[in-house]
Amino acid sequence: MKKLIVAILVAVLVLVLITPAVLAKPDMDKPLPATGVELVKKITLHGKPGGGGGGGGKPAGGAATGVLGTLSSGAKYAILVGISDYPGTVNDLQYCDDDAQDMYDALTTLYGYNPGNIHLLLNMDASFNATRDAINDIKSKAVAGDEVVFFFSGHGTNGRANDGDNEKIDEAIVSHDGNPSGSLIAIWDGQLRDWFAGFQTSRIIFIFDSCLAGGMTDLQAPGRVINMACSENGVSYEDDSWQNGQFTYYFVDQGMLASKADTYDNIPSVADVTIEEAFDYAKANCRMQKPTISDSFSNDLLL
Repeated sequence: MKKLIVAILVAVLVLVLITPAVLAKPDMDKPLPATGVELVKKITLHGKPGGGGGGGGKPAGGAATGVLGTLSSGAKYAILVGISDYPGTVNDLQYCDDDAQDMYDALTTLYGYNPGNIHLLLNMDASFNATRDAINDIKSKAVAGDEVVFFFSGHGTNGRANDGDNEKIDEAIVSHDGNPSGSLIAIWDGQLRDWFAGFQTSRIIFIFDSCLAGGMTDLQAPGRVINMACSENGVSYEDDSWQNGQFTYYFVDQGMLASKADTYDNIPSVADVTIEEAFDYAKANCRMQKPTISDSFSNDLLL
């Protein structure tokens, strides 16, 4: 009997000690502890076979329906993140900052975005805190009917993080923070989901040009379109001949800026490449990586 009582008391004590730790919500505004973290680097090619090419692939069915969805009735905001220059040199890339700059050019020259409503975070300016603060700034301003774009080009990573979801393996984008030895700070998919929770608008477009991008489906919600450069386990590429990440080259440079993705004439005499058309064009032309999309917007979304 005494042994049973002791066992019960021990079990109660263990529950008292463990339960608060289990129930405690992680502080999403700070870098999260994680185990088994593996940096999955975007691969830089140098004119090797499989790189380059000006496009020309034609979508054979895809995300675009040819039916234009509701147009934005409000303000347009964007957070554009591109990191080529990571701490030290071992993790450096070449064209991720160009990717973000090209997205900026497309939004401002084709789609009527006010530069004052865009956070352009390049290289050392693209810290964990700066990215979080930019999202929060726009969250405080955006109302129903407004439009928000979040673009990221850089490294991806995975591991086991306490980021509020039930995934065994979590994916993340990698901020500029870290040290030259290669220890970098991740922004986990569940963390991004938390940061984007509470937006009054349901019109949000995500674009990830990074490895493991296909794992960013945690961000799914009505009205959102998530464009991902590769599969959940895939890698992404950049190349001298593109002067961009492969996905951004076909999605933004060729698809939008050069209008090669313009399959349907949605609005005559107006730049009218929809998100779905740009995605379909990128998917048809990307090699060595398989872009994926999660589209919860009704019909086709024109920025």
